[in-house]
Amino acid sequence: MSTASISGLARALVQNERLATADAEALFKQAQTTRVSFVELLVQSKKMSAIEVAVFAANMFGLPLLDLAALSQDGLPRNLVDDDTVNNGRLLPLYKRGNKLFIATSDPTQATLFHTITFKTGLSIDLVVVEDDKLARAIGRYASNPSKVLNDLAGDEFGELQLTDGDAQLESDSLPDVDDAPVVKFVNKVLMDAINGGASDIHFEPYEKFFRIRYRVDGILKEIAQPPLAIREKLASRIKVVSKMDISERRVPQDGRLKLVISKHRAVDFRVSTLPTLYGEKIVMRILDSSAASLDIEQLGFEPEQKEMLLRAIERPYGMVLVTGPTGSGKTVSLYSCLNILNQPDSNISTAEDPVEINLPGINQVNVNEKAGLTFASALRAFLRQDPDIIMVGEIRDFETADISIKAAQTGHMVFSTLHTNNAPATLTRLLNMGVAPFNVASSVLLIMAQRLARRLCPHCKAPVDIPEPALLRAGFRKEELDGSWQPHGPVGCEECRGSGYKGRVGIYEVMPITDAMVRLIMSGGNAMDIADLARQEGMVDLRHAGLLKVKRGLTSLTEIEAVTNE
Repeated sequence: MSTASISGLARALVQNERLATADAEALFKQAQTTRVSFVELLVQSKKMSAIEVAVFAANMFGLPLLDLAALSQDGLPRNLVDDDTVNNGRLLPLYKRGNKLFIATSDPTQATLFHTITFKTGLSIDLVVVEDDKLARAIGRYASNPSKVLNDLAGDEFGELQLTDGDAQLESDSLPDVDDAPVVKFVNKVLMDAINGGASDIHFEPYEKFFRIRYRVDGILKEIAQPPLAIREKLASRIKVVSKMDISERRVPQDGRLKLVISKHRAVDFRVSTLPTLYGEKIVMRILDSSAASLDIEQLGFEPEQKEMLLRAIERPYGMVLVTGPTGSGKTVSLYSCLNILNQPDSNISTAEDPVEINLPGINQVNVNEKAGLTFASALRAFLRQDPDIIMVGEIRDFETADISIKAAQTGHMVFSTLHTNNAPATLTRLLNMGVAPFNVASSVLLIMAQRLARRLCPHCKAPVDIPEPALLRAGFRKEELDGSWQPHGPVGCEECRGSGYKGRVGIYEVMPITDAMVRLIMSGGNAMDIADLARQEGMVDLRHAGLLKVKRGLTSLTEIEAVTNE
């Protein structure tokens, strides 16, 4: 059969009897007319799958075949090939080694295009064949990198988003210095990408010779852009003005809040903090997305015994339940999961937080405002005049707040709060160090829970790993647990988890109820080590062993548990 009217991969497929001539000619002509990739049209026609085309091309032209899903895009070279060439040529620069540039493509027959890239970059090209559908998704993420020219980065749809100060819509006419359309779109794009990517925080960081933006996703900071250094002040001004900060003041830290109105039914709040640094203001934005928080206690990661102990404590008519852990360990979600259970028509629940992170109907929520004199202690006093049943204090920071909270717990109220300590036993010592009398601690605290968040292994790509028995024993496993009935797993990386091997997080908990024996120990002056020893004797599972249980079930990796817990 004649193949004079087609060339490249289409001709090779026909000559090897993988595609009918008529089909190849029709698709080839359509590709030339519409300027759409031949391989893309071929896969869309379902005459061949993306993997079939990739395997054929790799074998036909003697090129390596790569699974793009296993590749992280964090380190891809972004300044060697322009975005138009990446999009129009349907290719992706992978990495540079010496004078060679490795490029991923689904059609290795585009000789003219590759010669042009060689001429522009001065580098020789080595091709790697990949599946076209995965290549398209990878190019989409590559091209959406916010380091692109600002007015190209954000499409018109981002101009429709409304940024407000959390109270009222800001009129752009009143903001002449910061109403720079590309900058407005850029900020909206960065915020939307963070929300869609499941980020918890956004960092805008100016340095002497570059300016970078990082997202914290599943507890790990990742750089996502390096915008031009010249726009750092415009970005800072835009964020500060919609957060109700003083844009003329750059010498002292400021705090603010803004709301991104995504649709009629969804808005996301951001807590904003600025910090003067040597080369400009660093801005950190905490994403407070109530719709993304799961308040189902079954989904948080409690062991069955731990969940039962917690439920028994919160169902008591009065007393105090404390949650401890570092910033970002999920304490607020744990507390709100408890409040969600207790949120009944016959209960009056009030919370004081700095700031309110989860909006829960049926609960009276108060934002602490130190500047206005509304502190945790003053909010607590007001709550006690409001006929409360259940009180939640965002954090016990000082003796005054601790004293009022404990007195509330002793006078018929259920009190929830958080502290910053490393584990549950140390929390009791922390209260005593604040000046709270041992009797008051022993008579009011019902249960203390320490927690951490560990990254959850991606269920689509996690794989068994072989870990030597001595390493497992050093990590904390007991000899009898290594009976061969389970297999540790580790991260691999795929399209679903964007190459990281992890997707989402799971809670690790240390739940310590205050028993009669512990009350006697506190009253007799026992320290944190004495309390920890007694808790273990009574069957408490500490953070490390709670994490190892997650490793046994294949939920996370041993490396992750060792990173987030102390032995």
